[in-house]
Amino acid sequence: MRELLRTNDPTVLAFATALLEGEGIDCFPLDVNMSVLEGSIGILPRRLMVRDEDLTRAERAMRDNDIDLGR
Repeated sequence: MRELLRTNDPTVLAFATALLEGEGIDCFPLDVNMSVLEGSIGILPRRLMVRDEDLTRAERAMRDNDIDLGR
């Protein structure tokens, strides 16, 4: 799996996940339960992972919808 997106914004993560699911691209969010450690203040970024073979399609979907991948 490869990291597609890293963000502190839960709305961006939800939007990106919905877009990928709409494109038929499997994705897996990581670090979503880190709020237990940080006290729910949102300082630790969440990551969105995709399969290696889906990375190019997923990056294109993010760019087409103006989601900054931070690269």
